[in-house]
Amino acid sequence: MSKASSFARQTSCLPWLNPRMQIHKTAVVSRKAKLADDISVGPYTIICDDVQIGAGTNIGAHCFIEGHTKIGSSCEIFSGAVVGSRPQDLKFKDEITYLEIGSNNIIREYCTFNPGTGEGGKTIVGSGNLFMAYSHIAHDCKIGDNCVFANNATLAGHVTVEDKTVIGGLVAVHQFVHLGTLCIIGGCSKVVQDIPPYSTCDGHPTRVYGLNLVGLRRNNISRDSIHALTHAFNVLFSSGLSIRHALESLVKEASACPEVAYLIDFIKRSERGISRSCRVIKE
Repeated sequence: MSKASSFARQTSCLPWLNPRMQIHKTAVVSRKAKLADDISVGPYTIICDDVQIGAGTNIGAHCFIEGHTKIGSSCEIFSGAVVGSRPQDLKFKDEITYLEIGSNNIIREYCTFNPGTGEGGKTIVGSGNLFMAYSHIAHDCKIGDNCVFANNATLAGHVTVEDKTVIGGLVAVHQFVHLGTLCIIGGCSKVVQDIPPYSTCDGHPTRVYGLNLVGLRRNNISRDSIHALTHAFNVLFSSGLSIRHALESLVKEASACPEVAYLIDFIKRSERGISRSCRVIKE
């Protein structure tokens, strides 16, 4: 969506708004909302009292933004998105909760984002993410930076998604699951346990099938680190060792490779257990 002159001709700013804003005459914008001077808002969009929107953010037609929602700068929100609506959680009792969205996010058609639950609960979305159409971010999720959510990717409550994660279309992620950095999850997968960083996963339920070699190389991870991760993955997921014994055998590798050290730390902190595989992983 751009601020082309053809769009500008269709807009009519309310008298209390800054004339630099491109607010369509059919949009409904609360006087209490805190809006940057250069945002644009499409036809029939509704923006409620406690919303904050940063500079350069463009909002399409028929969007609904409510609650204690803060959206950063230079975001693109496409038609029909619902951002900040009350969480789909039976425990929610109208407490004051929050949704914070960073900058440079692309939120495509009909995505839904919910705030947290419990007094002061918060859903946090980082920056530079792409949410394709119909993605759902439930209450109390924590999402990092530069992630990709394909169409209909669905997070239940309290899910953590680390930086540079890729979630395929029609993937469903169980509540409290933790997705590690640079993992990629194949379409239509069912995710019920934590997904290790740097992994390629797929299935119903998901299993580790290898390293995310494309992601590692694109992010300039060294060949030595990729080699160390390959060995670590084979020990952890294909050797037949228990997780405890596999971690013990990787102590030396952890001291020499920060990526292996992080992988081990992630697994030690896992509360839901790790999705595992039964095949040899090749570099």
